[in-house]
Amino acid sequence: MTSAVRATRILLVDDHAMVRRGFRLILSQHPREFEVVGEAGNGEQALQLVRELHPDLVLLDVAMPQMNGVEVTQQIAQNWPEVRVLILSMHKDSNYVRETLRAGAKGYLLKESVDAELLRAVRTVANNEAYIAPGISNTVLSDYQRFVGSPLDLLTARELDVFRLLSEGKQAKDISAELNISVYTVDAHRNRIFRKLQLRSSAELMRFAIRQGLVPN
Repeated sequence: MTSAVRATRILLVDDHAMVRRGFRLILSQHPREFEVVGEAGNGEQALQLVRELHPDLVLLDVAMPQMNGVEVTQQIAQNWPEVRVLILSMHKDSNYVRETLRAGAKGYLLKESVDAELLRAVRTVANNEAYIAPGISNTVLSDYQRFVGSPLDLLTARELDVFRLLSEGKQAKDISAELNISVYTVDAHRNRIFRKLQLRSSAELMRFAIRQGLVPN
């Protein structure tokens, strides 16, 4: 007599309760495969629940205040390497993909494709295989050679967040509000970005971002 296969235990991490509710609804339609064991609204809470609940898989939003998804992924990979991380993101930029995979994520799913791809992505990652959203897989592969050795590799996950917002023309107070960090912390990140990328002005930063294909010319 064969024993039943245990359902994959999943932790949902997103700072929007409605988004988590939608994921739970989709996964709950397959109770033999998936069991949602908990939900977290920020990175610190996510790490606490990973410690307490020992999920098999963490469905993790990359853009969260205080501690972003890349930082959470790094902590999970270091402390609970058996836990697989599937990143959810609205960003198609290959820099974000590379950063999350380098941090230890097993998969990268675009939020715009959740309805069509969530179950396939979760099944793939739960089976300990890598999953890259079809909408970006070709871009990641074709850009690989171009981005190897990119100066952006020098930036941390949080510095990359600040860089992206600076390249959109946002001011320190706006970045502070969006990332839920102080203006002083934004300025500190900005100074490190300028030093690492050898930039001297906001205009140079914008030109650099355009050359990297991060903002339209």
